[in-house]
Amino acid sequence: MKRHFLVAALACMLALFGFDAVQAQNAKVQVAGIAFYNWENLFDTIPNNPEGRDIEFTPDGPRQWDGRKYRQKLHNIAYAISNFATKTTPIGPAIIGVAEVENKTVMEDVARQPELAKWNLQVIHHDSPDARGVDVGMLYNPRYFKPENVTNHRLTAVPFRTRDQMCVVGSLLGQRIAVIVNHWPSRLGGQEKSEPNRIAAAEMCKFIADSLWNIDPEIGVIIMGDLNDDPSNKSCAKIIGAKKKAADAKPHGFFNPMWSILEDQGVGTLKYQGSWNLFDQIMLSGNLVNTKNPEKWTFFQAKVLNFPFLTATEGNLQGGPLRSFSGGAYLGGYSDHYPTEIFLRRSVPEK
Repeated sequence: MKRHFLVAALACMLALFGFDAVQAQNAKVQVAGIAFYNWENLFDTIPNNPEGRDIEFTPDGPRQWDGRKYRQKLHNIAYAISNFATKTTPIGPAIIGVAEVENKTVMEDVARQPELAKWNLQVIHHDSPDARGVDVGMLYNPRYFKPENVTNHRLTAVPFRTRDQMCVVGSLLGQRIAVIVNHWPSRLGGQEKSEPNRIAAAEMCKFIADSLWNIDPEIGVIIMGDLNDDPSNKSCAKIIGAKKKAADAKPHGFFNPMWSILEDQGVGTLKYQGSWNLFDQIMLSGNLVNTKNPEKWTFFQAKVLNFPFLTATEGNLQGGPLRSFSGGAYLGGYSDHYPTEIFLRRSVPEK
């Protein structure tokens, strides 16, 4: 009895750190990492937008965005993602949602960096009408995740052009899930004045989730992105209806593990005027949380990946994310947001 207890305990401890299967009596424990990362204006250096939306990030633009800065940014982002790996996840998360990318090419350039090339990450991207020329996208590891369908949804309920919401349906080692990648409208003009725009984005996101369940009531749904709101704000807590406690999430409702990370632990993903916000959220449907079947994916951990090397050590940004630019000055950093990650696990019986 004691030996069986130790084996099971060891399996659970190892599962906390990664994806690959761990032997546990007559079953394997699998853990899947699913992450989100805002890349803070990753543009190439070519002025190739017909409306001139990318002129700021060109060699002759105000940022003087040249090949050296672009290559440094690619290295920085790839190095940061390479650190998502753990001892038992040598090729990192199964899925990484991203925001603030100009096009598919910049995502492919990141995936081809030496730090990530061996992971064989694949790219999903879609051009949005956003006024700044930035989009959302997804990197995924085909060893673990197989996309089946991609749809992109335009937010027309706001008086400006913003990012489309990307919904990717696929198989996570044989179990169907859907991931909705978001970058909701900013707080330009103040939180209160701009809140209706994010409420509209949340309403569309919830509609996408409900539509998925109308087709497949069993599918697990994950909402991720830079939401420009905190978990307790109306868009997340009321419109999406994401709960702070896992036990409160219904199968076709949502649990938001980022809520307690911000409010109970005081950890955020970006700093504004000395205060933390946690805009980079990952929410899970209740059927990925309160799972009674041990052979189905279920949530067990969430993290803000605030690695020390991603953190500024001096100046006005000290203690917060080390970004690429501040006040127009080039800092050569990573992003103005920390990445986030959740982990799912399940038991797979031995054959």
